[in-house]
Amino acid sequence: MIRSAVFDVGETLLDDTREFAAWADWIGVPRHTFSAVLGAVTAQGRNNAETFQYFRPGFDLIQERERREAAGLGEQIDAADLYPDVIPALTRLRAGGLWVGVAGNQTARAAALLRALNLPVDAVATSGEWGVVKPDAAFFDRVAEYAPGKRGEILYVGDHRDNDLIPAHAAGFRTALIRRGPWGYLWADEPRVQQTADWVVDSLTELADVLAPTT
Repeated sequence: MIRSAVFDVGETLLDDTREFAAWADWIGVPRHTFSAVLGAVTAQGRNNAETFQYFRPGFDLIQERERREAAGLGEQIDAADLYPDVIPALTRLRAGGLWVGVAGNQTARAAALLRALNLPVDAVATSGEWGVVKPDAAFFDRVAEYAPGKRGEILYVGDHRDNDLIPAHAAGFRTALIRRGPWGYLWADEPRVQQTADWVVDSLTELADVLAPTT
C-alpha cells in the first residue's frame, strides 16, 4: 500500500532545459558544448556539478549562483518549465487519496518559486531549506518525517539512479524511476535500476495509472 508519493524536481517535474541554457550563457560557452560535456559527466556516473570544472577550474557553484542572483539572472521557474503530464498526474494521485509531496536537491529560492505555482501537492521542500542534500541518508530521513506513512508506504519518484533511486531504496522507501532527462534515459534499463525500482515509467501519467487507476 502506498500512502504518500514524493517527487524529485529536476527532470521529474521540471524540464531543466532553460536552467542548463542559463548556466551555459553565464559561463560563456555554447549551449550545445555545455550539454555535451554534461552528458559525458553523466555517462560516467559523476556529479553533474563537475561539468563546470571543465570550463572554469575551481568553479564555486554556490558563489556563482549568488552572483547570478545579484545580476538579476537567477533561477526562474514557471508553469512553462513543467512537463505536460505533471499537473494532471499529481491531481489524479491526490484525488486517489495519496498524500503528494515534492522534495529535491534545489535551493530555498526554488522552493519559493515552486510554491508560487500552486501545484496540486500537499507540501514542497528542498535541500536548500533542509540543509542536507541527496544522496545523503539524512535527506531521506527528512522525507520520512515529512510524508505520512511508514517508510514502506512512501514512494519516492525521481530520474536519477544514484541520487534518487538507490538511496531511497536503501532508506526503506518504495521507488519509481521516470525515463526522462539525460539520467532517466541513460539508466532506466541498467541492472541496478531494475533490481531496486518498484516501477520504471515513461511518464507520470503511467505512474498515476498504476497508483490511482480509478480516478
